[in-house]
Amino acid sequence: MNIGIVIPSNLKHRVRGTGYYLENLKKAFLKYYPNNYSFIKAEDISSNLDLVHYPFFEPFFLTLPIFKKNKTIVTVHDLTPLVFSKFFPKGLRGLLKWQLQKIALKNSDAIITDSNSSKKDILKFVGVSDAKVKVVYLAPGEEFKKLKDLKSTQDLKNKYNLPEKFVLYVGDVTWNKNLPRLVKAIIKLDIPFVMVGKALIEDNFDKDNPWNQDLVEVQKLVENNKKIKRLGFVSTSDLVGLYNLAAVFAMPSVYEGFGLPVLEAMSCGTPVVTTKKGSLHETTEGNAFYVDPYDIDNIAEGIKMIFMDDKMQKDFSQKGLNQAKKFTWQKTARETLDVYKNVLE
Repeated sequence: MNIGIVIPSNLKHRVRGTGYYLENLKKAFLKYYPNNYSFIKAEDISSNLDLVHYPFFEPFFLTLPIFKKNKTIVTVHDLTPLVFSKFFPKGLRGLLKWQLQKIALKNSDAIITDSNSSKKDILKFVGVSDAKVKVVYLAPGEEFKKLKDLKSTQDLKNKYNLPEKFVLYVGDVTWNKNLPRLVKAIIKLDIPFVMVGKALIEDNFDKDNPWNQDLVEVQKLVENNKKIKRLGFVSTSDLVGLYNLAAVFAMPSVYEGFGLPVLEAMSCGTPVVTTKKGSLHETTEGNAFYVDPYDIDNIAEGIKMIFMDDKMQKDFSQKGLNQAKKFTWQKTARETLDVYKNVLE
């Protein structure tokens, strides 16, 4: 097989999205299945390739070619902006681009997606056959694990001036993340909260854009609150340490196509408070504490129960560790390879 996996031109700006997926897929292929794969730029696609894999997709941007000269596979992580179109306005240009992207998706030979939840959305919004869409779960990076060396975590406490006990959130501030309600729940509880994500400390952004309204609200909510820390982007090694230090990881999303931070937290032994929305119940399988994402009091109560109860922390820590073992990049790479083989056969 002569397969080209396309690297997006703006990969350096996609640290924990496509960049994370592509980097870990590349590592797994090289480690476990090192044959006939090349990572190429879009302009280097040639007719000599048996198969081209586009490991990225955005519905309102022209990420795929309409006309193709090779067999193609596309990874669609989720279609959240289409599922909740009211909260992700696309405008006329976005609508036109989506129509073109939908044609390109229909012309692909297979679509890989992260969960059965996302597969349902693809079938609904794209209108392709069930057989064309293959579910291949993602996995936490191998570096996400429960740490035995506590010295590094003490250094991390000093570096970020962290409290002894805190709740952690990792992720973006898009509408589906439900961050305003989470912050309100934390303020209600009056407990330490640490937030990780590049957007959280952004200042130079369009505050009138509907896509950014949750970010505007969150920044106002946390302003001058000494118990809430916004760390912005952190390195992977620091993130592993933060997961290990946190008493609770909270991500009460309204919707997720996969919800990778939940599994990263579980891999580090952090008790998880989340919801059953989108793919989250699918990937956690009852090994997290579930709350109602639309009920601030319920979110607060769920966090409080785990945060204050050492026994519950230990129980959900072990449940999470066991659950996370089901997801590995070797398995992701193998199942991706199976999709390649099926298309070529």
